[in-house]
Amino acid sequence: DGGVVSEKVKNNNLDVKIPKSELESEEKGTEEEPTRESESSILDASADYPRDKHISIQRHLADLEKLADLREVSHNTHLCVTDKKKPCPLCPEEKFKACYSHKLRRHLQNLHWKVSVEFKGYRMCICHLPCHPVKPNPVGDQGLSKPGAHYHCIICAATITRRTDMVGHITRHVNKGETESRFITVRAPTSEVVKESATDVQVLPNHSTPQKTDSYFNPKMKLNRQLIFCALAVLAEERKPIECLDAFGATGIMGLQWAKHLRSSVKVTINDCNEKSVTIIKENCHLNKMKVKLNLKEGDNDGTVGDEEENTDTIEVTKMDANVIMHLRSFDFIHLDPFGTSVNYLDSAFRNVRNLGIVSLTSTDVSSLYAKAQHVALRHYGCTIVRTEYYRELAARIVLAAVTRAAARCNKGIEVLLAVALEHFVLVVVRVLRGPSNADNSAKKIRYLIHCQWCEERIFQKEGNMVEENPYQPLPCDCHGSMPGRTAVLLGPLWSGSLFNTGFLRRMLLEAVQYGLDEAQPLLKTLVCEAECTTSKHFSTHSDENKQEECGVYIKTSNTSAESYVVPGKRKGEEVLRGAAKRQRAEHSAEHPAFYYNMHRHSIRGMNMPKLNKFLNYLSEAGYRVSRTHFDPMGVRTNAPLAQFKTVLMKYSTPTYTGGQAEGPVHLPGVDHGGGEAAAAADTKEEDAKFPEDD
Repeated sequence: DGGVVSEKVKNNNLDVKIPKSELESEEKGTEEEPTRESESSILDASADYPRDKHISIQRHLADLEKLADLREVSHNTHLCVTDKKKPCPLCPEEKFKACYSHKLRRHLQNLHWKVSVEFKGYRMCICHLPCHPVKPNPVGDQGLSKPGAHYHCIICAATITRRTDMVGHITRHVNKGETESRFITVRAPTSEVVKESATDVQVLPNHSTPQKTDSYFNPKMKLNRQLIFCALAVLAEERKPIECLDAFGATGIMGLQWAKHLRSSVKVTINDCNEKSVTIIKENCHLNKMKVKLNLKEGDNDGTVGDEEENTDTIEVTKMDANVIMHLRSFDFIHLDPFGTSVNYLDSAFRNVRNLGIVSLTSTDVSSLYAKAQHVALRHYGCTIVRTEYYRELAARIVLAAVTRAAARCNKGIEVLLAVALEHFVLVVVRVLRGPSNADNSAKKIRYLIHCQWCEERIFQKEGNMVEENPYQPLPCDCHGSMPGRTAVLLGPLWSGSLFNTGFLRRMLLEAVQYGLDEAQPLLKTLVCEAECTTSKHFSTHSDENKQEECGVYIKTSNTSAESYVVPGKRKGEEVLRGAAKRQRAEHSAEHPAFYYNMHRHSIRGMNMPKLNKFLNYLSEAGYRVSRTHFDPMGVRTNAPLAQFKTVLMKYSTPTYTGGQAEGPVHLPGVDHGGGEAAAAADTKEEDAKFPEDD
């Protein structure tokens, strides 16, 4: 974009910008603005782009050659040269002298066209003209500076030196929705309305890219939002009203769902540190006919939207850092959902949370938690991990260990209500128990895990700080004696306690049925069975007057209604709250076994495994507690040791037939095989009749 003059060539019907001589530009000392032509794009015969561009931005290589022809006319007119040599339109005279057409074509193709950046059919070629400001070089050339190669952006007319930087620059424009020139009135990106659980929110077109948008909205996290809503609904039944905080609002979808469905039972506060996000949250509150109370640093307040009769709920919107608002105010329910890890906000969350309140956090840094980036897990969580068959449960226990340490620093203990690890996130919901004794009891459940790398057997280290003579002795397997070298690793520290509260999960399932949350109901049913370590077929088979059946699961309900212990118009006293906590702890069944085994990982070569539901029944008949797990669709949670697990799996596996010959069953030592085939066939027929619905 150096100094140029405008000249029209009749035969080509083009508007031409011809660079001035260097002597004339030095005398003026300043660069003239490019002349704006309204009828067509400058120096582009095939241009239909509605704005002026730099001469280095063209559609075809032939357009650059036409520029050379036009510059040749000016060059020969100015220097009175009559030969057929042509100068390069994108290089100064001292860099590339005028040459013949065949040599100029090779120069344009190799130096300018091959290294161009493409965008919407246009090529942004590299430019060597003195239009990019460069700093003088104090070393060499006596302080003189040479013009550097650069690119001209087709959108904002910026000059960028490197090609990789230019590609990233264009990508940032596209992610922000900026695809028009700055010389034209840029149209604001149109927003779309997304509806979820009877709640409408406005989102930007690039709402699914968290680094590039101010209103991040992920439709894949719908199940996560439904689980958190069920947990809050259960807490709202215990005490009313409760103050809840969505610390990272983004679009405000989660807080709006709380206020819209739970009504007067909750006082919702939606926080975000981004000013644009706060504006979007406010607009979404108006869209759902909610009152908005702004609590910014300036203390501005917003009025009522709509009629007073329709807007019975008020949502408080704050613009602060999440750590600041959790330090300043107390809440009964806090949800943390930052981008990545949430360890930076745990201390603030447990600082002022009320007794028997709930803290839920969603961690999306699954690359580190799932042992793909082990150094990041060591940096964020202080845990040493490896990739195992039970890596998802390992991730949940890593997050719980960090939560326990943060709560213990505030003289608080935790009771784990729910731990879910799926493909995109790890969700943890805990109840806060005040007092140093509760903190000590929770801290004692943080232990190291001994993991065998050969057979993947695992066991938690015993409590205590005494050094064992043989560190491999706690492992049930004998891999250390039969395999050379070190066979086990020490993982952790991890949470060694229970991951579920059965009574709380039952009430969450009841709330999911009540509010019609279809996606959360199958998962909650699996979690209830997993918490009690029982199969769905043997789950609560007997009837009870205090139980209701919802989605095939019997939910225990109390005869005493919730109103019997709620003081009307007053907040419950500490005695009532402690009684409620004791009642919830009484709903616990025996703790479920830690970790699970994958059937495919321990299958026998040359044998067909039994169906999963049949195999669960075989283990149950052998006297072990068994259930499926949500962490792994082919996982089996059981208290059976790995050796017995493999024994039962081998016993009920059938041989694979190859080439018309059977490889033969694997016979176990000490097992009577006389008449075993007939008995096995009879058992198979009986199980097929018992489980006709199995795939």
